[in-house]
Amino acid sequence: MSGIDRFSINQQTIRQWSLPELVSGCTAAGVRHVGLWREPVQAYGLRAAARLVREAGLAVSSLCRGGFLTAADPAERIAAVDDNRAAIEEAAVLGTGTLVLVCGGLPPGSRDLHGARERIADALGELAPYAAAHGVRLAVEPLHPLFASDRSVVSTLRQALDLAERFPAERVGVVADAYHLWWDDTVAGQLARAGAGGRIAALQLADWVTPLPEGALLGRGQLGDGAVDLRWFRERADAAGYAGPVEVEIFSPALWARDGADVLAEVLDRYRMHVL
Repeated sequence: MSGIDRFSINQQTIRQWSLPELVSGCTAAGVRHVGLWREPVQAYGLRAAARLVREAGLAVSSLCRGGFLTAADPAERIAAVDDNRAAIEEAAVLGTGTLVLVCGGLPPGSRDLHGARERIADALGELAPYAAAHGVRLAVEPLHPLFASDRSVVSTLRQALDLAERFPAERVGVVADAYHLWWDDTVAGQLARAGAGGRIAALQLADWVTPLPEGALLGRGQLGDGAVDLRWFRERADAAGYAGPVEVEIFSPALWARDGADVLAEVLDRYRMHVL
């Protein structure tokens, strides 16, 4: 794949669209890849969703999300591992080899970052063989440090690779998301490290605008509106050997309030201007 053929639209970027609208809109726009989320897929029906996407000729670049693997309570841990097994099965039915993991924040009352990361590693050790048996790779996504307490104690690409490299590359990789990683002056070296090990499972893009219009979770910017050198980020991933889909994942109420076709057209234009 090259150029615009690598473009993928994440379902959350145009969440106002139903799954059939997303598939129809992508087909009309010539988009070949979509990143899907479990909840809307489950609401539509897993096998019906897989059939809808497949018959439209679309490929699923990733499924989001598994993870939340930091619970210290034994019953909560078992429930989390079981949910991730279900997510692996869903990814396999959808035909994607990439399950994105948002690994989880600190348990209530805890300040033990190291212990939380070790519980993630323990869970990966349990889940990785199951994922491999289903043709799915677990993809650890580091999130911006703003999310360390509640969503992910994995905040840098280095931390994500330190976890992933405990396992074979075909079983556990990493997600490189510009929104979360753009600020880190070690990211170029860590992308090279990830590429050398065959660890880049997914590449995602969104811009960082300040002040954050809707807070850190929903404040992602349209491509080109903020501080991220998106082309540089994509080029560093390419130089590291990544040649897969480039997924635009923007959580933005401002975009969700607009016509979906207009949003997709604008994202494609911005992708051409700021990413290619």
